[in-house]
Amino acid sequence: MNAILRFLFPAAPSGAGASWLLLAARIVFGVLLMTHGIAKWQNFETLSATFPDPLGVGSPASLALAIFGEVVCPLGFITGTLYRLALLPMIFTMCIAFFSVHSGDPFAVRELAMLYLAAFVLLWIAGPGRYAADSLIACKLRPKR
Repeated sequence: MNAILRFLFPAAPSGAGASWLLLAARIVFGVLLMTHGIAKWQNFETLSATFPDPLGVGSPASLALAIFGEVVCPLGFITGTLYRLALLPMIFTMCIAFFSVHSGDPFAVRELAMLYLAAFVLLWIAGPGRYAADSLIACKLRPKR
């Protein structure tokens, strides 16, 4: 149980400077990804007929999963709420975009998905920092000494 809690709520927040940088990165990359997801959401009816279906679940379901990974999950990512859990669908979505959906496209087309993927993996490793909801939760869950 402790391993799960440490995974979801990292107990050792980084320094203030690094935490501000992580907060800025969460906001920038989260909002940028959300713009892609919101555009998909606004055009759901049109896109659902032709959206790529690399998982074999149907175009509308694939589109809904992409919207979830690009709109809902970035909200948790930005606020630092269940940070690493929120990053999983975001990383998965970018892997599918880079390695499957755009696999035959020139690198210039695939580059954006790779940039997001690299940023999300690095931010996964770095953790949410001190200024995240998960850090507050971790402080509450830590045993008092």
